[in-house]
Amino acid sequence: MGSMMNRLSIFVDGNNMFYAQQKNGWFFDPRRVLEYFKNEQPETTLINAFWYTGLKDPQDQRGFRDALISLGYTVRTKILKEYYDDVSGRYSQKANLDIEIVVDMFNTVDQYDRVVLFSGDGDFERAIELLRSKNTHITVVSTEGMIARELRNATDRYIDLNDIRDQIEKTEA
Repeated sequence: MGSMMNRLSIFVDGNNMFYAQQKNGWFFDPRRVLEYFKNEQPETTLINAFWYTGLKDPQDQRGFRDALISLGYTVRTKILKEYYDDVSGRYSQKANLDIEIVVDMFNTVDQYDRVVLFSGDGDFERAIELLRSKNTHITVVSTEGMIARELRNATDRYIDLNDIRDQIEKTEA
C-alpha cells in the first residue's frame, strides 16, 4: 500500500460506545480520537468521520451534536423507539443505527482505503468481511466484554479502548 493509499474514514457507533465507556469508567474525547487516528500512520488523509446516535427527542444532546459537527463529524441520528421487554417487564429504549452505518460505509467505499469502526456489535461481521474483500483495511475499536467474537475475528486489527486511553481520554479542560 503506497502512501497515496492512506485515505481514512472513521465510523463511531455512539450508543455502543456510550456503554463501552461507562463500562470502562472513562470517556474519550471525539477531537482526540480524530487526531490520534490521523497521526497514527504517516501520510494519512482523513476523508470522513461519522458519528451515529439515538435521541430521546429532536432536542436531545443538542450541544454535544453541535460540538461534534464543529469538529468535522457527520452526525447521523435516529429517534429512540420504546420496546416492552417481556423478560424484565420493563420498557427499554433502543435506536439501532447499524443499517445507517453500513449504508454509509458502502456508499463511500470508493473514497477510503482504511476504516476505523468504533463498535463491538457482532452485526457488523458480514459488512466487514465484504469491505475486506474490496481491499479495505478495517480496524475495530471496542473493549473487553463488549466486543463480539465474530467481529473480532472478521477485522484486520482490533484495538481495545483501554490500550489507547492515554491518547484519547477526555481530560477536564
